[in-house]
Amino acid sequence: MTVRERTQEIERMTLSPYAALSEDSRGRERDEPPCPIRTCYQRDRDRVIHCKAFRRLKQKTQVFLSPEGDHYRTRLTHTLEVSQIARTIARALRLNEDLTEAIALAHDLGHTPFGHAGERALNRLCPGGFKHYEQSVRVVTKLEKGGQGLNLSWEVRNGIVCHTKGAWAETREGQIVRYADHIAYMNHDIEDAVAAGVLRNEDIPREISRVLGASKSQRITSMICNMIDHGAENIGMDGEVASAYEALHDFMYSTVYVDRVAKKEEKKVDKLIEELYNYFREHPTHMPQDYLYIFWNEGADRAVTDYISGMSDEYATRTFEELFVPKKWQVL
Repeated sequence: MTVRERTQEIERMTLSPYAALSEDSRGRERDEPPCPIRTCYQRDRDRVIHCKAFRRLKQKTQVFLSPEGDHYRTRLTHTLEVSQIARTIARALRLNEDLTEAIALAHDLGHTPFGHAGERALNRLCPGGFKHYEQSVRVVTKLEKGGQGLNLSWEVRNGIVCHTKGAWAETREGQIVRYADHIAYMNHDIEDAVAAGVLRNEDIPREISRVLGASKSQRITSMICNMIDHGAENIGMDGEVASAYEALHDFMYSTVYVDRVAKKEEKKVDKLIEELYNYFREHPTHMPQDYLYIFWNEGADRAVTDYISGMSDEYATRTFEELFVPKKWQVL
């Protein structure tokens, strides 16, 4: 018996009847020999961690554009917090923690530079629109490894594309990640907004604080415990906690996410993304070779969208400066 087979046996013996067992996976787009050590979901998790798109998340905006200070969240730290919250819930409900972790770590791989400001700009420019969760699936199926993709299992890909809105994931593990994403960003965005001076803790409605708690830790703990108490059969929250969760979501979208101070630079993002988009659409040969293959096979808009959405904030800014900002004339 291999290590993987022993792990699969342990899954059968210990996980909930509602868990997605690795041995029951619908498989990959391209068949591969199984790993003797890792289950398919463990293998998926490792592929995500080692891919280029995952590393680029460290220089992609979460909410605040180019924040001054070492402690503001980036897209990478957000991803890690989502993973931690999701794994905690999955473990407590005896669901498949490996599948949960793989989905959580991959859910934002297709996110644009400059957060949702960049996403809105690409959505306006790209024919057919742009959604980061669909782009995340494209990253793992098409763009990584020089066009080969990561060949992840069906369950991970389903969890990625369903993590934000629309249809719910078909696995409970994927449904947990959707909640964990919301729990993570609402709470860490409060902390970042307070640090940035655009929100005070006392601004949070008292009824929300009464139910969920006054601190980030208390709020997260309240939501996690409620989901665990709600059980594995139907993933979700109930009672006062569910109502407070929705109220906190509405509060954040009516305050922090529309705050003039926090969002004052976003018009510049729109201009930057548009200029890059138009330039590379007119000069596709100036993109790296991998994107030229996409240009030849799928057209300019698809290639340019893939290229820009994969940029970090810093790389996008530097590229814009190299293309459109005059350089000093140096006399030798």
